[in-house]
Amino acid sequence: MNINLEEKFEAQYHKKAAAIYFTPGRVNLIGEHIDYNGGLVMPCAITLGTWLAIAPNNDNKFRFKSLNFEMETTVESNVLNEKDGSHWANYPIGVINEMIKDGREITGLDFLFYGNIPIGSGLSSSASIEIATAYALNSYFNLGYDRLDLVKIAKRVENDFIGLNSGIMDQFAVAFGEKNKAIVLDCETLKYKMVDIDLGNYVLAIINTNKPRELADSKYNERVAECQTALKLLNEEITLHYLCELNAEKFALHSHLITDETILNRATHVVKENDRVHLAAKALNGGNLEEFGRLMYASHESLRTLYEVSGKELDAIVDFCTGYDHIIGARMTGAGFGGCAIALLEKGYEEDFAKHLTDYYVAKIGYPAAIYISEIGNGPIKLSV
Repeated sequence: MNINLEEKFEAQYHKKAAAIYFTPGRVNLIGEHIDYNGGLVMPCAITLGTWLAIAPNNDNKFRFKSLNFEMETTVESNVLNEKDGSHWANYPIGVINEMIKDGREITGLDFLFYGNIPIGSGLSSSASIEIATAYALNSYFNLGYDRLDLVKIAKRVENDFIGLNSGIMDQFAVAFGEKNKAIVLDCETLKYKMVDIDLGNYVLAIINTNKPRELADSKYNERVAECQTALKLLNEEITLHYLCELNAEKFALHSHLITDETILNRATHVVKENDRVHLAAKALNGGNLEEFGRLMYASHESLRTLYEVSGKELDAIVDFCTGYDHIIGARMTGAGFGGCAIALLEKGYEEDFAKHLTDYYVAKIGYPAAIYISEIGNGPIKLSV
């Protein structure tokens, strides 16, 4: 963090902060568009994230300010069940509301947020804000929640208070992240295991296409429906609850049931991508970063050609990475149609990569991408004040 949040808090509220917390963002390393098909995802926390400073007040109000947005708001404790228009503060308001509904006593607080996650990029700035708020409240008021409780609270905020029909991966990855580890997560059962990632001489490059993801929601729903069609066809011969109950070998025995080429492509991606998550975990456990990189490229190609959720911007980034000597793997991450790509970049080449990718991307797309360098970081922590 290149700002002094204590000083900023004092300047905003004319008193000292009582506590400061940090919560990361996240990327999904591999396992895309298979969570709603019973598959596994492999997210990790990143070192970009959200800082939050808080202090109590005596008028039982909740004041929300951010160094990233000019909009600020004050909420009376008796109207926390109402959204404040489209305000960014709805995320922390929703968290407080859920905890009070849950029978916890939370008194007036002043909040100051600062984040370095690019907004709308698919790195889960909203989940980071939600978990930052939940973790801070749980810590400051000693509310007795464990991390999984905080994840479930944040998901309820997203689904019920904000009104977005999103899954649980973002909040889970943000809350359970560990330095130099990935999470292999079953989003249905919430069973998970941690996998060591020794990046060695590599860092995680995150490349934001800077393209708004206006198609993502509609295409997401379309892909869910296509997968349901594939599942229904396969169930004429076998009994399945999810496509990811099949591996590629078993899928090949029954894929003749799917005669529509588009539906077959969607199902093929789902089954093989789930297999890639298992192979990726095996590669990482064996310290084989090059094999992990190969699987990243294979994942992107499948998302590009079979699942058709990439786009010229994401493809331009991955195409450049394929020909850049100091990258061993790259792929789109998130829903697609914009958002971010990730790449494993050799240390020492950060500036060279940024310059040459920018030139290539501007020539292809017409405007620059934004490039961030990150390591794999921890989940939420309290920082010293």
